[in-house]
Amino acid sequence: MLVRELMTSDVVTVGIDATLDDAVGKLVTEGVGSVVVVDGETPTGIVTETDALEAAHERGQSLGEIAVRDLAHPPLVTTDPDRTVQRVARTMAEEGVKKVVVTEGLSVAGIVTLTDVVYHVADLRKEAAAAAEDLADRDWQRGG
Repeated sequence: MLVRELMTSDVVTVGIDATLDDAVGKLVTEGVGSVVVVDGETPTGIVTETDALEAAHERGQSLGEIAVRDLAHPPLVTTDPDRTVQRVARTMAEEGVKKVVVTEGLSVAGIVTLTDVVYHVADLRKEAAAAAEDLADRDWQRGG
């Protein structure tokens, strides 16, 4: 299964010059767990609900005084829409992230979350079993 088959393509973004108040407003109104920070169309970071809560608690400033550029911690983990979901899941584990931004060129094309991957585990297992069966059939036909 490829990333493009399960990614969410309607990604919620905020500009690099936005405040945390802007980002939280989008988190709430759009009902999402993160916003991708963009400079023009280029993704530069991500701000999650956890980032917002921690910043609000630790900084003692109003949300309008906190710049998202300060919270959007690089490096942003990205992937290609034609990468396999298995590879992206491995990347999530290796990088310790729950969200991977899908890019085409320098623009945001979608987002894949750990929830998306978990939701499709049964499909991924079926796909892997079918591939293994196909490989075994080919090996048998060659006399192996």
